[in-house]
Amino acid sequence: MSAESEVFKNNGGEVAQDQDEVQLQHLGYKQQLHRTWSIVESFAASFCALNFIGGVRSAIFLGLLAGGPAAIWSSYLITIVFMTMTAAVLAEICSALPLSGSIYIWAAESAGPKYARFFGFVVAWWSCTAWMTFTAGNCQTTANYLVSQLAVWEIDFPGGVSNDNVKWRALIWAISEGLLLLAVAINYLPPRLYSLIFRFSIFLMMLDFFLCLIWLPIGVSKTYGFRSAKDVFTMTYNGTGAPAGWNWILSFLFTAGTMTGFDASGHIAEETKNARVIAGRGILSSAVATGVLGFVTAILFLFCTPDLDVLFSLNAPQPFVQLYALALGKKASIFMTIIAVLGLILNTSVAIVAASRLVFAVARDGVLPMSHWIGQVDAAGQPKRAVTVIYVFGAIILCTILPSQVAFTSLVSAGGVPTIAAYGLIALLRLTMTPDSFKSSYFYLGRYRKTFYLVAILFNALVVAVMLSPFVFPVTAETFNFACVIFGSITVFGVLSWYFTPADKWLRREQVLQALNASNDPYEPDN
Repeated sequence: MSAESEVFKNNGGEVAQDQDEVQLQHLGYKQQLHRTWSIVESFAASFCALNFIGGVRSAIFLGLLAGGPAAIWSSYLITIVFMTMTAAVLAEICSALPLSGSIYIWAAESAGPKYARFFGFVVAWWSCTAWMTFTAGNCQTTANYLVSQLAVWEIDFPGGVSNDNVKWRALIWAISEGLLLLAVAINYLPPRLYSLIFRFSIFLMMLDFFLCLIWLPIGVSKTYGFRSAKDVFTMTYNGTGAPAGWNWILSFLFTAGTMTGFDASGHIAEETKNARVIAGRGILSSAVATGVLGFVTAILFLFCTPDLDVLFSLNAPQPFVQLYALALGKKASIFMTIIAVLGLILNTSVAIVAASRLVFAVARDGVLPMSHWIGQVDAAGQPKRAVTVIYVFGAIILCTILPSQVAFTSLVSAGGVPTIAAYGLIALLRLTMTPDSFKSSYFYLGRYRKTFYLVAILFNALVVAVMLSPFVFPVTAETFNFACVIFGSITVFGVLSWYFTPADKWLRREQVLQALNASNDPYEPDN
């Protein structure tokens, strides 16, 4: 090793940055992005994109409708175990293939040379759609927190607070577009400053968590009182109209939804030092941390919610704002709303980081219109043009709020399906196509790998079925879940793209073989 290369090493013997670049070259790519982030940023990319406190707070009402408190805590425990096993499957392949836009590359390489392009195209479409719709949906969720203060202070809105009111939809749309612009603007910060955003996001989420853990119970004890342990651990509820068994299964819409997105650490792998180890570690640690903290938060909220009849009578777009007002008072609810809104803005910004790296990677491989322009990076090694593309698509998606809230909700509801489907598909391909590949992985699962693959396949298939299922029965035109139609359409677009794109334009066979061979070679860093 040259003296120049030795400069890249630190005193602890950490893998040199140029060795990351060598691995990247072996996989068929050259270093274009900055590589300045480490374990904190890798962990934060997934942990903040998952946003355990915001996810539980926003979706716990779905869990209460589907099965009630007993379904929430029991389903959450199951989800923690199986999603952590899924994270281990992704960490294994991420270590062998630490590339930007990782998830479609993982699917392609898992399929082997013969079917790589087909599954690469399909998962690329799935993942791009998932992250883009999540970004837009998160902006509307944030807007709902802000406008819910109108209900707390009993301020009348012209035409009423209803999605049937076009003026109300216009207000939500305008606020959402402004929040999207702010989240995107944060992404134009240079890498060193954005590292501070990662750290501040973690701090803000934990501040939110501890305020809920300490302040909320104090407020509840002085107002409407806690729910009993019997209610929390044994009470069931059917607010969906589904048969009892499926009603319970529908609770996975809440529990699995709060643990979807830990692949974000993989998307920034080319910007992470010692990515072979750190990116996979970010996936695993963020999944475990989100699961444990999300479960604690869910139990806390179950003890602190009022009677379900009272809870379901709250009519704000985000009922938790009214719950804070009941427990802590109107003024205190403003403070908690500000904390939640700031957290969600940063959550959206981090999601844009993952989404933009995915778009950059797809463009770098040459399949998108204007790929040459989109795939360029700036002098600081950031894919800012890909960030701009995310903004344009997010802004367009938000415009569907204006003609129909149902149309927008359907788009957003389909956002989680492609990601979960990709998790399960990668596990399926690993089990059936490449069960003995990627032995160079730092997180190689060894003799337990097929068990992990099978568990990931079955659990993620169940979650996809839940996400595509109607949530309210009997099914009517108003309650039909269009996620199945949207997911099917995305898949068709992926297949058509594969069919009409020449084989030498994207994911060429020799490129797939090069990456597959490199990922199977024993990797011994020159320390």
